[in-house]
Amino acid sequence: MKKNYKLEDLDCANCAAKMERAIAKIDGVSSVSVSFMSQRMAIEADDARFEEIMDHVVKTCKKVEPDCRIIR
Repeated sequence: MKKNYKLEDLDCANCAAKMERAIAKIDGVSSVSVSFMSQRMAIEADDARFEEIMDHVVKTCKKVEPDCRIIR
């Protein structure tokens, strides 16, 4: 399943890159792209576990950028 999400309060391109690298390591994630300029994230992950994977993605994003929110 592939979905796009809006991000709020992503402060810098470096944080976006860190987030992208960390999310890519999560089991079940096929591909991920985090764009600082457009404040968006595109993620492709295992259909059967998508919500569980997204919970891990949210926690990972909070570790990198505590103020960033993923609008679901």
